[in-house]
Amino acid sequence: MNRTWSSARVAASFLAAALAFLWDDGIAVMVVAAQPSIESPMTPMKSTVTDTAPSAKAPAGSPASKASVTVGPSAMQEGKLSKFSSPGNWPAPVNDQEHRLFTLVDVLEYRPRTGGGESTNDYRWDIEGWYGGDYNRLWFKSEGQQDTAFKADYDVDFQLLYGRFIQKYYDFQIGPRVETQTFRGRNVTRGLGVIGIEGLVPYNYDFESALFIDQNGAVSARLSLTKDMLLTQRLILQTRFETNAAVQRVEEFTTGSGLNNLELGFRLRYEIRREFAPYVGISLDRSFGETATLVRQEGGDPSQIRFAVGVRAWF
Repeated sequence: MNRTWSSARVAASFLAAALAFLWDDGIAVMVVAAQPSIESPMTPMKSTVTDTAPSAKAPAGSPASKASVTVGPSAMQEGKLSKFSSPGNWPAPVNDQEHRLFTLVDVLEYRPRTGGGESTNDYRWDIEGWYGGDYNRLWFKSEGQQDTAFKADYDVDFQLLYGRFIQKYYDFQIGPRVETQTFRGRNVTRGLGVIGIEGLVPYNYDFESALFIDQNGAVSARLSLTKDMLLTQRLILQTRFETNAAVQRVEEFTTGSGLNNLELGFRLRYEIRREFAPYVGISLDRSFGETATLVRQEGGDPSQIRFAVGVRAWF
């Protein structure tokens, strides 16, 4: 009996000491109680590895910057986000300072003879391009034709313009223009100043307008609109409208005051490559007023329909 009581007292003392120890270390009890059983295959185990990351406050290159320190979840998220920041040597998302060269041969065509009189097989070209960036460009334009049935044997002009971006889709242009005409052995040349706007108007019309002032003060203007209509991904119908007008009469260039002429053309092209497309087309030209009178005096026809075959290219 005494031995049993003594054993019970010893066991109770042992239990009280254990409880006192565990009470003093309550946090450890909670951690141990919260630990999942390692024998359960369906319960995820908590990693006991401490997350480390370089100290962000230490100066770069110092020994402390290479030491590992314990970090919390927010610091780990910041570390992950920093991996997606662009390096300092990456290019800018929008490179609007790079200079490029672009040339468009919009019209390069042969027009066979269609009637009697003095008309022959003629040709025509309309080329423009630019060198520069998004804001400042140097434009060059050349337009000409051999058209014995309408105005002159040869009518050639060249423009060299400074272009400045002024609004979305529009460039302001200014510079010189040289025009030369040849008819029946006569050759006349004049210089003009150019002020114009070129761009893309709503519904995807290529818009070009220009005001010309020659060395004698004669003022004239030109307006052209061009639109591409996709019949298929490669078969495209281009509609082209152009008109010229003048304030003063300039007989040596077969130009009267008022509305000079209207041109409406249709060209159906097939893009073998996007940069190269042969086409067939038809052009309706008509001059008006004093210009029509001057054309008749020179033996030309103020109204004509011309068929054409040509190529359109850009590079």
